[in-house]
Amino acid sequence: MNVLVVVDMQKDFIDGSLGTKEAVAIVPAVIGKIRGFNGLVIATRDTHGADYLETEEGKHLPVVHCVKGTVGWQLHPDVEKAVREKKESRIIDKPTFGSVELGEYLRRLNESEPIDKITLVGLCTDICVISNALLLKAYLPEVPVETDLSCCAGVTPQSHDQAAEAMKMCQIGIV
Repeated sequence: MNVLVVVDMQKDFIDGSLGTKEAVAIVPAVIGKIRGFNGLVIATRDTHGADYLETEEGKHLPVVHCVKGTVGWQLHPDVEKAVREKKESRIIDKPTFGSVELGEYLRRLNESEPIDKITLVGLCTDICVISNALLLKAYLPEVPVETDLSCCAGVTPQSHDQAAEAMKMCQIGIV
């Protein structure tokens, strides 16, 4: 089985409080990747509470974003539609960069139905995509993990490229 992890394709990261033109530009490619994917599709949602600015993350990134239930927290509507159209799909809310729930879920799944490959796409390459790629390598060290950079964007183009180089060094395939 193959798994596609669609990381944090939410309004706040696309064209909201932390949006970028690069994030907007990848939306059609991500939708195409989801629709053309044969396997399990899992979308993550960065999920914070009203106390975000008092959290450790909020102290380092003092921009309120992805507060549960707000418009900015929602997946891009076309991305969500593509995910929900898949026979096998799931949405996981995550309170921090890397999702322990995602790692544990895929480890359990791999025990009953071996995973052939995990592909990551989404936002932001240099924060949540790389965090989840490394986390999945730790949970499933014998499963190939790759990132499709044509479906990713970073905080800046430079930090996107730096994240790609770091992932290569950690044996995460780059497409």
